[in-house]
Amino acid sequence: EFLAVKCMDPSCLLSVVQDRCGWYLCKLEDNIYNIDFVRFKIRELETNTVLFEISKPPHSGTDEEHRERDVSAGRFVRYQFTPAFLRLRNVGATVEFTVGNRPLNNFRMIERHYFHDHLLKSFDFDFGFCIPNSCNTCEHIYEFPQLSESTVCQMVDRPYETRSDSFYFVDNRLVMHNKADYAYNGGH
Repeated sequence: EFLAVKCMDPSCLLSVVQDRCGWYLCKLEDNIYNIDFVRFKIRELETNTVLFEISKPPHSGTDEEHRERDVSAGRFVRYQFTPAFLRLRNVGATVEFTVGNRPLNNFRMIERHYFHDHLLKSFDFDFGFCIPNSCNTCEHIYEFPQLSESTVCQMVDRPYETRSDSFYFVDNRLVMHNKADYAYNGGH
């Protein structure tokens, strides 16, 4: 579902937007730069242990077939981790993405993580400039907040009630909005 919002520059988003309960704040067509995330990896920094990794399969078939099959793919991800993930302090998230035939000026991501309606942490990462028709790899370091034991227990006991919104901007214009939810009961 799409929700039209008048003010969607980064400063407005940081001051106003809360978890939107399933609403997307931009349309798929707003990604006029053809930004496509093709690989994602999360690693624990201290031991360099890979905690999660996923890649898109290679593209085959016509662009039209690909577009029809992929209309809503990539906007939502569901993660499952062990409870130990909630006690990590720092992780590295490596993303690989391709860019269409337009340059990306001031490519930026704002990611907000919630448990129920409580904002756990907001992250703000700058990708900078990306040349047209390029494949780019970038690692961002996430510094996690210290959670109380009570909050950790609740997050483990309530799978997929921890959620995030990822907002992507080019030249301060919202071009993509992705969502994820998280379970921390893996191994149980």
